[in-house]
Amino acid sequence: MLSISNLHVSIGGKPIIDGLSLHVPAGEVHAVMGPNGAGKSTLSYTLAGRAGYAVTAGSASLDGEDLLALTPDQRAARGVFLSFQYPLEIPGVPALTFIRTALNAQHKARGEPETSAPEFLKRVREAAGRLRMDMDMLKRGLNVGFSGGEKKRMEILQMLMLEPRFLILDETDSGLDIDALRIVSEGVNALRSPDRGMLVITHYQRLLDYIRPDRVHVLAAGRIVASGGPELALELEREGYDKYARAA
Repeated sequence: MLSISNLHVSIGGKPIIDGLSLHVPAGEVHAVMGPNGAGKSTLSYTLAGRAGYAVTAGSASLDGEDLLALTPDQRAARGVFLSFQYPLEIPGVPALTFIRTALNAQHKARGEPETSAPEFLKRVREAAGRLRMDMDMLKRGLNVGFSGGEKKRMEILQMLMLEPRFLILDETDSGLDIDALRIVSEGVNALRSPDRGMLVITHYQRLLDYIRPDRVHVLAAGRIVASGGPELALELEREGYDKYARAA
């Protein structure tokens, strides 16, 4: 599904990703863990197409299509979704309007019919109920005045509505208390399916107690230096990243 080969990425001329290779098959959840500055967020932004992240070598494809040749909106239309570590506030744009506009824009890009207002409201009420979100929140400006946990729930609500093909979760557990972490994780797990892949970027094992990965990768000095099963995350929790950072 997602295939990355010998990827090199620079920001402002400074190399950050240095020969990273990774393959995430459809139906699997892969976790990427690593110390601060290893390149985790750079990887997520590069895959989503954020400006300023210069790919100097290597490749990244989704379902065999060159991801790096697509604009950010084209990647979104293909089903790439990035959940931000720090979701932005957009004053003046109601959350409901934002989500419906994004959903219909993707349908249009794929040549699909728009979702009618009654069908949209039915779906969004169901998704909000699953995440224990009050519908009044969705009438406010996107993320404006929201707590950290409410912002993350809003991200998961967007996922449930857009039903992306490939999810990238950039430190989704950041700023969440135990209850919010469980609710957000339940929303993510609801999207697990044989034709969907996920890349979960995190520092901590606690998120992986709820979103159990098929594979865990250690990212250090801009490349994958170790891979294994869920037990690797437990090892990192006990021993830290020092030996992998030294090896890198």
